[in-house]
Amino acid sequence: MKFSEIKYDKNDGIARISINRPKSYNAVDQVAANELVDALNDAWIDESVGVVVFTGEGEKAFCTGGDQSTRKLGGYKGSKLTFPLIEAWNRATQIIRTIPKPVIARVNGFAIGGGHVWHMVCDLSIASEDAVFGQVGPSVGSFDIGFGTGDLVRTVGLKKAKEIWFMCRRYSAVEALDMGLVNAVVPYEQLDEEVEKWCNDLLEKSPIALKMLKASFQAESDGTEGITNLSIGALKMYYSTEEALEGRNAFMEKRKPEFNKFRK
Repeated sequence: MKFSEIKYDKNDGIARISINRPKSYNAVDQVAANELVDALNDAWIDESVGVVVFTGEGEKAFCTGGDQSTRKLGGYKGSKLTFPLIEAWNRATQIIRTIPKPVIARVNGFAIGGGHVWHMVCDLSIASEDAVFGQVGPSVGSFDIGFGTGDLVRTVGLKKAKEIWFMCRRYSAVEALDMGLVNAVVPYEQLDEEVEKWCNDLLEKSPIALKMLKASFQAESDGTEGITNLSIGALKMYYSTEEALEGRNAFMEKRKPEFNKFRK
């Protein structure tokens, strides 16, 4: 797959997705958002991938949200040939939350605005010591569209979540660790090594167990959609049983299924 605004590679069970717009502090435009959707979908489908690493290019920023230079009256401008930025952004966010594989945010710098949302909805976040976290919505005439507030409340509590969004303050990596926003903080030069370690630890775990656990964590908060995602995993496991195959075989052979033999 060829991309212009992101980098994407897969190796040894790890898919690495990186926003490649360092000159704009990895702020995302319409092209980048749609490319992220495509890369995430590919990582979902590829059975050789067991974990996804999400990051930004350079040493300054993980992601600083939507590219404000592309915003105009009515929203963000761009081509009509792909999803608009907001829709593509939401799709990418939903995939990060529901892809049946762990997603690790490699936070290498500023995680601000939408970038803060994206690191937070990742399953795990590993940050460099000089990473900076925070929101900007009310200060730039914007606000969250759902997951960035709901998941934040569950992560840091209601009062702190409101502080983060209402006040638009900046928080250090150590403060983020204390709040439970990140899982580990290391010097920048050790960031890749630490992320690799977490990836390898995850690759040693049962993929089905990880998939079902991820769906379980979302089931309570995501209503019917969350229960559906959890049930999809259960249904796929059921399809691998002789009992399920008996139902299919009976249908194809135009006979009554013999389910009694499975009633143990």
